[in-house]
Amino acid sequence: MLQNSHKAITFFNTIIPPKFPPNSIFRVWNLLQCASFCNLKVHWRKDEKLDESIRAEKKWRLCARVVKEVLNEPGQVMPLCYLEKRRERLKLNVTAKIFIDQNPLLFDTYFDRIRPKSDSVTFIKPSESLRRFLEEEERIFAENEMLIVSKICKMLMMAKNRVINVEKLVHVKREFGFPNDFLSKLIPKYPNYFKFVGGFDEKSYLELVSWEPEFAKSVIMLKAEEEERLTGIRVRPSFDWKLPPGFYIKKGMREWVRDWMEMPYINPYDDASHLDSSSREKEKRMVGVLHELLSLSLFKRIPVPILGKFSEDYRLSNAFSSVFTRHSGIFYMSLKGGIETAVLREAYKGGVLVDRDPLLEIKDNTLKLVYHGVTSEYRNSNATPCEILAMDDGVWEGQSDCKPNALFNIVALKTVLQKGSFL
Repeated sequence: MLQNSHKAITFFNTIIPPKFPPNSIFRVWNLLQCASFCNLKVHWRKDEKLDESIRAEKKWRLCARVVKEVLNEPGQVMPLCYLEKRRERLKLNVTAKIFIDQNPLLFDTYFDRIRPKSDSVTFIKPSESLRRFLEEEERIFAENEMLIVSKICKMLMMAKNRVINVEKLVHVKREFGFPNDFLSKLIPKYPNYFKFVGGFDEKSYLELVSWEPEFAKSVIMLKAEEEERLTGIRVRPSFDWKLPPGFYIKKGMREWVRDWMEMPYINPYDDASHLDSSSREKEKRMVGVLHELLSLSLFKRIPVPILGKFSEDYRLSNAFSSVFTRHSGIFYMSLKGGIETAVLREAYKGGVLVDRDPLLEIKDNTLKLVYHGVTSEYRNSNATPCEILAMDDGVWEGQSDCKPNALFNIVALKTVLQKGSFL
């Protein structure tokens, strides 16, 4: 390898004019090295189990959007016709009335007038079950407050200049499990960690006040330390690289992956300003940052467009999304729903999330509330189980044919209610 490098550099000496400094030779050599791995083609292949895990969250996210919409209304009440007008923005694929009927434990309905002399119309308001859930949600946030603080600290510690636009943090609060009021209530409680600053662009930024060494260890490093503690053998921090059964890469790519994995791990919390943008070390650091961000997220996956908003903050290249397919043993790029979503493979087993964030208890409680309502609807109606599940999936068209997954779902629901938990 050294002999080949020497020959290459000798060759560069013959084509680079003397006016270029000696470092230019190595610069060109790095550029060619970068081009060699950037041009390696990895064929994308669908992972149905990971795609299904994304689809399964559709119900929870939809309910969360509608509940938030109602809670933001004055008095936390809303005419049903207003919700109907917002269907497109809320991505409701059924009418507002059908949605309310499908989720009877979320809202109560009553009649009232929008204006004093207008006709009575249907209004919706949070049910007692939903209010109890919201109180439980507050408890979960309170119990995991330091976890949320550490996530925000870590995001700032990895960022350039340790500041991030406040609007960006608000945009990703659902991805990382931040409460809706984290800027107004949580951040002011920790002046030793955070402060708001104004930028030259007249936007608000959140800045890290003090560096916390305890937070400056990535998930990769913590796993290596834990393994070393258990075995007594020194473990080098390294990515967990593994393809699912049936997936393969070509020989040239396998060799490149082997060489790349043997490179020293770069802590995403270390200063990266000195790294050459065209070097393999820069890519190693970028993969480390993306791995850490996905590890901090609730579901260990984030839509690529959302990650793209932070490309400048985390010094990601313009083509950063290509690493998700090039490093297909670490990440999976899902195209479910027409949106590119980066998924952390090691967090899932057979399509099931095994690396669970404590804040996911909120999602579990939401699903229990929703599916208790579905089974109550089944018990109180003449509809068949298949019809109820079809309606719940938003595909009810009056047909009597039973889909196989609906049969599976109704059995799963009974199991949920017997055990008193979901997932």
